[in-house]
Amino acid sequence: MRVPKRNARLASERGLPHSLLHLPEQASFQRNFHARPWPGFFCTKSAPYTVPMLWVKAFHIVFVTSWFAGLFYLPRIFVNLAMVTPGSVAERERLIGMSQRLLRFTTILAIPAIALGLWLLLGFGFWQAGGWVHAKLVLVVAAVAYHYSCGVLLRQLMAGTCQRSHRWFRWYNELPVLLLMAIVILVVVKPF
Repeated sequence: MRVPKRNARLASERGLPHSLLHLPEQASFQRNFHARPWPGFFCTKSAPYTVPMLWVKAFHIVFVTSWFAGLFYLPRIFVNLAMVTPGSVAERERLIGMSQRLLRFTTILAIPAIALGLWLLLGFGFWQAGGWVHAKLVLVVAAVAYHYSCGVLLRQLMAGTCQRSHRWFRWYNELPVLLLMAIVILVVVKPF
């Protein structure tokens, strides 16, 4: 790219290289760059990042983070429910109410997280990005199954038919942490 004389003079006066100056030609340049300079194992071409796609991706990250925050906390309430003594009706009802509201709110957050993810996958061509996307989809299905199982466990706790111990719920509480860690590693590292 040719640097106009005025910009070259300004760069030399300020002791800056030409590339650090904002050139008029760059003002109309649409932000369009590749995320990875080399293709992945299963893909031949990486999809270009565009400004609308970055907005969709940003909101996807916000909703996924919020969804998983609910998945982290809901089983912790189950731990407390499993530890409630049989005579503490008020404490049990308070924890059941908290669980119901949190499950409802977490479900509301999961819907846009999944919808925006599908938009990225199908609308922006991320399904061609490589094998990591397919592995991530398997983990997302596991996260949805975990979310569903939280609802099943809550209904059992409400009915008084759940025989799980507080220790079991403590281990159950670690599953979304492992899921999120694996998903983030796949998205950031893109190992295949």
